[in-house]
Amino acid sequence: MSGADQVSGRQIAAGRVLAGVGQEKLAKLASISVTTLRRMESSEGPASGLPNNVRAVRSALEKLGIRFIPENGGGAGVRLKFNSSEVRRIATLESEGGIVGEDDF
Repeated sequence: MSGADQVSGRQIAAGRVLAGVGQEKLAKLASISVTTLRRMESSEGPASGLPNNVRAVRSALEKLGIRFIPENGGGAGVRLKFNSSEVRRIATLESEGGIVGEDDF
């Protein structure tokens, strides 16, 4: 995983909490075990694990509206692209074959 794509365990944990999902749900969305997710979240520095698993977790969080902020002198972080009601509405529309937009995942 390139430096620009790397995420830390703390970013994953913070993103999960910000998205309002538990470890079990995120692990299921990323098709990994809860144990693997716990190991990633407890990592000091870059998230530990196979690169494809880290990418799957990052992708699942991004689909939940999380945006990863790279280290830019002020510290790496996460933020929500959408608020929780918008995420639920988007999920409802997508599950119904609803509106397709340019930013669809």
